Amino acid sequence: MRKPAGLDGLPPLYSIAKGEVVSVQTYGAFVRLPGYKKEGLVHVSEMSASRVESASEIVDVGEHVWIKVIGREIQGDKVKLSFSMKAVNQGTGRDLDPNNVNAEQDARRRKQFRDQTSNRITLEAVLNTTCSKCGCKGHFTKDCFSAPGLQYALLPEEDNEEPQQQTSKVTPHQDSDKKKKKKVKMKESESDSSSGGSECKSKRRRQEHDRDREDKKKKKHKKHKSHKHS
Repeated sequence: MRKPAGLDGLPPLYSIAKGEVVSVQTYGAFVRLPGYKKEGLVHVSEMSASRVESASEIVDVGEHVWIKVIGREIQGDKVKLSFSMKAVNQGTGRDLDPNNVNAEQDARRRKQFRDQTSNRITLEAVLNTTCSKCGCKGHFTKDCFSAPGLQYALLPEEDNEEPQQQTSKVTPHQDSDKKKKKKVKMKESESDSSSGGSECKSKRRRQEHDRDREDKKKKKHKKHKSHKHS
């Protein structure tokens, strides 16, 4: 049994071998190759061309399967091996991807979706800032949407039950007072209208009386002239 030193003691990339399943997990199965102490992972996406929900649907512990080495990486102090079962015919061990086109595409896809924790952008600095324009937290002053001028706050809605109760509790004495006030107002309006009508009538009578006087004067003047000529 050889111990791997870096990547030198590991199986060559894109090589095909038959190994034993030593552990089955939901996300995949670990396979150990003869002559190597290091185990490799066959992910559920590399077990079959069709979708696989769990590795236990395909393999069991102690089962021997054909694999193809599609990845060899050193992550810190650990060495990671990636195997593929769908790239090899499980009956004959024939390579179904001799040009390694599918293996390269899968490797490229894994790199795109890899968790880059160290390169993540956090918004803590933005969330902890206080806007000097509105005084709120969570945004810069240049990104503030508050308009200059007075700021208004919403007031809680008042209950409409109290005024309704007040209006409903009206004594009969208050009703009689209201009716009296209305009658007084009506009388005042009637008196105003009657006084206005009487004034108009008196003016008309005066005008007619003045006209009668003028007519009488004119007639007298004419008679006086006629007597002088005679």
